[in-house]
Amino acid sequence: MVTPSFVAPDDRDAVFDLLRAQLDGLPARSAFYAEKFAEHGITPAAFDSLEDLAKFPFTTKPMLRESQSARPPLGEHAAAELADVVRVHASTGTTGRPSWVGVTRRDAAAWTEMVARAFRTMGATSDDVVVHAAGLTLFVGGLPVRDAFERIGSTFIPIGTGASEKVVQAMETLGVTALHSTPSYARYLAEHLRARGRDPREFGLRRIFVGGEPGGGEPAFREHVEREWGAPVTEGLGNADMAPVLFGERPGTGGMRFTGGRHVLVELVDPDSGAVVVPETGARGELVYTSVDRECCPLVRFRTGDRVVVTGVADDGMPLIRCFGRTDDMLIVLGVNVFPSAIRDLVQAMHPRTTGAIQVVLPEAGPRVEPPLRVQVERGEQAGDLAELTTRIEEAIRTRLSVRAEVDLVPPGSLERSEMKTRLTRIAS
Repeated sequence: MVTPSFVAPDDRDAVFDLLRAQLDGLPARSAFYAEKFAEHGITPAAFDSLEDLAKFPFTTKPMLRESQSARPPLGEHAAAELADVVRVHASTGTTGRPSWVGVTRRDAAAWTEMVARAFRTMGATSDDVVVHAAGLTLFVGGLPVRDAFERIGSTFIPIGTGASEKVVQAMETLGVTALHSTPSYARYLAEHLRARGRDPREFGLRRIFVGGEPGGGEPAFREHVEREWGAPVTEGLGNADMAPVLFGERPGTGGMRFTGGRHVLVELVDPDSGAVVVPETGARGELVYTSVDRECCPLVRFRTGDRVVVTGVADDGMPLIRCFGRTDDMLIVLGVNVFPSAIRDLVQAMHPRTTGAIQVVLPEAGPRVEPPLRVQVERGEQAGDLAELTTRIEEAIRTRLSVRAEVDLVPPGSLERSEMKTRLTRIAS
């Protein structure tokens, strides 16, 4: 069997040559990396094989924020002048302050190529009529996704967020075959329709493309969305600082495969030690990205915070992954790592006794939380014995996630719904 790797064997030599050229010129183009390489006593000459990338230091999101504060607007890590930038996107992260991402004309072309490849992998064709019910402004899942669907030849309907009635009108009149949104919105829209006496399946969608947050890979959550719409769900994964979509799920394969081609090098690392992890079936770790041919914001070993598990290996040796959470979202309860999305999937599996909606209520900002973990769960229309349901959920959390929880059942529809990313935690008021 081929040793699992995120670099296709036929691409290894080309990726190495491109990355070596980028690293060679990076200190002269980027004050950020000139300083970082000097601080760690390393030079581009240390890169003599793809495996040598592990010798180079990591880049983190806080470092990029500091870089932009030191030299606005794009930061010391930007390697192109603003005059050469044709578009600016942003990510907000946990602070809410935008982190600007500049894209040159060549960068934008590479993004279009990568995102189109991802959606083709996810099942998109030139015959699809796609409602885009995600952000359209600074969000990298907006305009770059439009460019990708236009490259594929699909009909793209750019509705964005906050306009569910327009989504419904489009589905009624335009022969829509596919929905592109966050997993949260795919479920929200189904609830929106059922509240108005409509069955989501009547619209005849053939595909649902999701991304932007964990959820699309959670078994119970996915099964619920597929059952509601009568259509298969495939998910993609990307990063605002590197590329909008870098992984795409081929229908029926059980995981996402890398679709970034020769533009990005991907590593899987241990989140605690930083050691490189071989992406074989069952391996878990954090995704780390390195730009191979980026003009404006080339990043070396950028830690995404995306925690993934390798679910299998495709016939060509490429790993398949699922994202089960983000480092920023992780809670630590007496040394046990808990992802709120995992709690949601346990609760979703109890539908229709629950609606599947949850919120973890924290006494103060995490990640450390003293037990019991307080979890609000929406009861469903067929909740049954509430005391027994409460006990069942608490036992499931303790058995499956190894933490003690205190569950508070709340009325259907009382927890936050979002048309983008649903917040699964909040600080108690």
